Amino acid sequence: MDHQCPSPMKATSNGIFQGDNPLDFALPLAIVQICLVLVVTRGLAFLLRPLRQPRVIAEVIGGILLGPSALGRNKGYLNAVFPPKSITVLDTLANIGLLFFLFLAGLELDVKSLRQSGKKVLAIAVTGITLPFALGIGTSFILRGTINKGVNATAFLVFMGVALSITAFPVLARILAELKLLTTDVGRMAMSAAAINDVAAWILLALAIALSGDNLSPVVPLWVFLCGCGFVIGAYLIVPPIFKWISRRCHEGEPVDELYICATLAAVLAAGLVTDVIGIHAMFGAFVIGVLLPKEGPFAGVLVEKVEDLVSGLFLPLYFVSSGLKTNVATIQGIQSWGLLVLVIFTACFGKIVGTFIVSLLWKIPKNEALALGFLMNSKGLVELIVLNIGKDRKVLNDQTFAIMVMMALFTTFITTPLVLAVYKPAKMLSKGDYKHRRIERKNPNTELRILSCFRSSRNIPSVINLLEASRGTERGERLSVYAMHLMEFSERPSAILMVHKARHNGLPFWNKGQRSANHVVVAFEAFQQLSQVSVRPMTSISSLSDMHEDICITAEKKNIAMIILPYHKNLRLDGSFESTRPDFHLVNKRVLEHASCSVGIFVDRGLGGTAQISASNVSFSITVLYFGGHDDREALAYGTRMAEHPGVELTVIRFLVESDSSEEIVTIHTEGTSAATLVSADEEFLAAFRTSISDDSSIKYEEKTVRNVSETITILRDYSRCSLFLVGRRPDGVVPLALSQRIDCPELGPVGSLLTSPEYATTASVLVVQQYYDNLYANSSQQRDVASVPEN
Repeated sequence: MDHQCPSPMKATSNGIFQGDNPLDFALPLAIVQICLVLVVTRGLAFLLRPLRQPRVIAEVIGGILLGPSALGRNKGYLNAVFPPKSITVLDTLANIGLLFFLFLAGLELDVKSLRQSGKKVLAIAVTGITLPFALGIGTSFILRGTINKGVNATAFLVFMGVALSITAFPVLARILAELKLLTTDVGRMAMSAAAINDVAAWILLALAIALSGDNLSPVVPLWVFLCGCGFVIGAYLIVPPIFKWISRRCHEGEPVDELYICATLAAVLAAGLVTDVIGIHAMFGAFVIGVLLPKEGPFAGVLVEKVEDLVSGLFLPLYFVSSGLKTNVATIQGIQSWGLLVLVIFTACFGKIVGTFIVSLLWKIPKNEALALGFLMNSKGLVELIVLNIGKDRKVLNDQTFAIMVMMALFTTFITTPLVLAVYKPAKMLSKGDYKHRRIERKNPNTELRILSCFRSSRNIPSVINLLEASRGTERGERLSVYAMHLMEFSERPSAILMVHKARHNGLPFWNKGQRSANHVVVAFEAFQQLSQVSVRPMTSISSLSDMHEDICITAEKKNIAMIILPYHKNLRLDGSFESTRPDFHLVNKRVLEHASCSVGIFVDRGLGGTAQISASNVSFSITVLYFGGHDDREALAYGTRMAEHPGVELTVIRFLVESDSSEEIVTIHTEGTSAATLVSADEEFLAAFRTSISDDSSIKYEEKTVRNVSETITILRDYSRCSLFLVGRRPDGVVPLALSQRIDCPELGPVGSLLTSPEYATTASVLVVQQYYDNLYANSSQQRDVASVPEN
């Protein structure tokens, strides 16, 4: 901004009572700016959430709205909140934020995985750069002939090429995670190609910056470029050894020495200084340091946690505003400008999408995947903005070109999610599978049982493993296969991407708190697999809480699971009561119960079998099945019978009978529309079969208790509070559960489950609440023959 030099602002004011206007001072003004930016960008992000847009879009639009395009048309506001003399401070803060953000972006890039990425990905990445670059050069001739006259030709060519050929790696990762494509082939290819693209774009950008100085002689760009290469090589030789030494000194699970963190942050700033002195932008150095830091061990993770919230939360949005202050959409006027805007958008999309699409088809990738890849590679983001801003600062792009390019970046990123969703829906491609065993109760109990066991943190693991050990049944071959799924919440934070990387490399559950706990979990499952010959496959699900149930249900469908076991959403306190740490998981459980296409169990863990994992030889559980009647109770009993085959398990089945005065009471209409009498007869059949099968088994006791009311039931339950595990149905039939359901506080546990977990019922027994998969066809066939004899009332 060419003004007469305004007097520099003082940092802090004397306060409003001394007659100072706080907005004339640097610090209060900066605080106002930061808060304003945060409110606007977060508000927009919230509004764009339903459109499934990445947060970058909201930040860019927010910056544009705060700038001269929208609010800034009111000159009073612009001079009060963003006066020209405050711009220096604003830009400095924004660039510090940018510096550290790009350091984090560098940390996300795993160079090792780039080396192994293969020819296919390389071809896609190279096309994704060269074709748009060539088109960008073509466009730049048109733009120079019309609106961007009289600039350095070579610099403008390179800037336009780079601006069109960039794929934003962080934005792409967010979009993929949001669409659940990270672990698919398309997601992997897109991520690797974007990473290669990212590195290439940085090299080209360095070239563009070197070319765009106010050149005194043609030797200058050469020197700049050579020094830049020298810096990268020097950093490559010096940085990794030092940081390898540091990360060897940092042990898992112990706090990282604050000195190391400080040293790293200083190194990032120093690298920024060096590249700035050379004449490539300061953030280039920070990015290089980020790429060169070793990703193994806890150090990188700790660094990210320390830096990211402050940086991407407070400082980075300032960059979008300082960019937005330079963007004036009003400069795009007249048919010519709008025509050029359409042209730029068209060439950008055409180059990326068509280039990627054709190359993917040549590599025999199916059409819909190839199209999805093209759309994904078309997302732009922060790096794009940086390129444009540098071009604007170096006077290579004028206001109008800059505005056109920003609109192009916005548009291409905005369309990515909807287009990919339209072309490629891997989850929806699954039709309902037609596998038979969707429940534990089945005609031939010797068939393989497949269980999907989900857990959120390592604290439920020992109990879950003990539960699975008990479910193993007899030693007749591999009759149990377990899929252990670690549920991780995907957040907007950059470290979520790191987490995804690791989860993808390991294929094993990975904990946020560093690798050690992950290993003990994996070790726990592997040990369990070896001791008990049960096949265990660990998997990770990374998704936002609103979609987590989809992940669980789709996996169950794919793997032909008969029973999903979910952890209860409350955790056990030391005094034996439950506290809800994450109420949102309550919704996940509820949705799984609604949508699952197999049986579901909710496991309320009170430390089943102690906290240690028990080896097969010393399992001794006493398991109690509370049988009132109904599908879910039959499923619970079937599961109990299955467990009772295990040599260390004693099973007690308690059948509750209600004393009735007259026969009429029993025929009450059941919720499913079939009358209760039919269900009673189904129960009788099932129990009769069960009793004949156990006549010679000493480890199973069967008792019938007759009760008149709820309090008697509770008294009987008190006698059994010493057992290790209760198996109950979620929707038992009968008068007693109906009466119990008056005081239900947690619908997904059902009336009996709620009673057993309520604070007034003191027990150390864990509870597994079972809901049987209820298929109408299956139900109707078995009930057709009974219904005829019962009058419907």
